[in-house]
Amino acid sequence: MKFHRLAPVLFVLLWSTGWVAAKYASLFADPLTFLVLRYAVAAVLFYLVCRVSGVRWPASRSAQVHAVVSGMFLHGFYLGMVWWAIGQGVPASLSGIIAGLQPLMTGIAAAYLIGEALSGSQKLGLLLGFAGIAIAVLPNVLALDAVAIPVGAVVVNVLAMACVTAGTIYQKRYLHEGDLRAVATLQYVGALIVTVPAALLLEDLHVSWGLGLFAVLGWSVLGISMGAIALLLYLIRRGDVSKAASLIYLVPPLAAVEAALLFGERLTIPMIIGTVIVVLGVYLTNRKSAAVSAG
Repeated sequence: MKFHRLAPVLFVLLWSTGWVAAKYASLFADPLTFLVLRYAVAAVLFYLVCRVSGVRWPASRSAQVHAVVSGMFLHGFYLGMVWWAIGQGVPASLSGIIAGLQPLMTGIAAAYLIGEALSGSQKLGLLLGFAGIAIAVLPNVLALDAVAIPVGAVVVNVLAMACVTAGTIYQKRYLHEGDLRAVATLQYVGALIVTVPAALLLEDLHVSWGLGLFAVLGWSVLGISMGAIALLLYLIRRGDVSKAASLIYLVPPLAAVEAALLFGERLTIPMIIGTVIVVLGVYLTNRKSAAVSAG
């Protein structure tokens, strides 16, 4: 199987484990503090990979700045806001349906900002993807005590989706070249520029050092921050951003399956039906049109 066909599958599998990693990480450290550790280790490892591989840094200062800025949005603001919101009491199920906004937002923004046209089937696919997420998790959300959910944290969670959308569009527009390993290194520098001050301002910097922390940190860095992010950067550069973003639809249902296997959380009929609809939506968004296939 060619790598470009395998890459989306690997990305979804790796990225979905972020929900599990977040649940484990909360046992050992404050959310933003853990992200600071994760980004710092990822930046150092990517830098060492670049040095060993003889990777060239982006030639122009503007390209370097663009990489840092995209990292501020893709990692710093996005994950920082999501993890903080969950730490403040936003349920994972509600956070999952909010995450479903991102592909829709990206598809709309890409059409207006970078002229990325969507076919009728792609538009239908984006809508089906969001509908599938809603069917999968909305029953659980409705069963929650809405009064107990902090409105401010929900707003922050929604803003996080806007940030990752902006970062995806920004990268597609301004980062057309340069080795992805060097770009990723600079992006994690940008993430630290956002996350370090936020952790100092909002948290006590609590960390419980031990084997459990190092295990979840190791996977978060190697599996997600390096593996999944490298695949996402590859997908964004290789194809349309709306297609790459639509893969996010697969993450919450897959994370629910992982949670059921690892934590014994129950899989419901709506979750199964919603997942099937999500898969159909992602297929419609990513399939080639007849005109493209003929060419």
